[in-house]
Amino acid sequence: MDSAPEGVDVDTASQQITVVGQGVVSAVPDVMRLNAGVEVRKAGAGEAFAGARAAAVRLTRTLAEAGIAAKDLRTSELSLGPEYENYPKVSAYRAAQGVEAVIRDLSQADRIIDLVASIGEEARLNGVSFEISDPVKALRDARDRAFHDARGKAEQYARLSGRPLGQVVAITEEVEGPPRPMMMAAAAAEQSSISPGEQSVSVAVRVVYSFGA
Repeated sequence: MDSAPEGVDVDTASQQITVVGQGVVSAVPDVMRLNAGVEVRKAGAGEAFAGARAAAVRLTRTLAEAGIAAKDLRTSELSLGPEYENYPKVSAYRAAQGVEAVIRDLSQADRIIDLVASIGEEARLNGVSFEISDPVKALRDARDRAFHDARGKAEQYARLSGRPLGQVVAITEEVEGPPRPMMMAAAAAEQSSISPGEQSVSVAVRVVYSFGA
């Protein structure tokens, strides 16, 4: 077997060449997941839990009234526990309830975040994440690029070895993981404090070619 760069395997004995093509495309996320919640500290456990539950009802109602569908609201945390001044002396009890809201209209993101903050001192904002609701087109484009990349490599190494490139023998797609965040979009940031930026969608494909006669 001849020596070849990483991602390229030229096997003259079996009359095959194996290459790995990479395809990367960027897409703008159109969905935001808001991790919000409420937190209450009281002297008694029951009082803290009741306060957190009441605040969570207000939070959920506020999100629903802001246009978030019931299917896009999910309880993400429910906790109750003591806090110690000097163990085992309990200083207070902390109760918390988290809610994950899926915001499908990013133009409303700032307004919804402000509404969450307005429910009272119990409100908590625990972060946001962005995703592409339908990555199918981005994946197709990435596959096109990956296959063309593999074809170009195979043609180059066939030419360098002085052999004609034959037919495709096998194709294997390799998992590249979920979309990765990229740089934030400056234009979006000028209009809103929330910017989804871009995400990269990657595909790797391993292609085996035969050598032509």
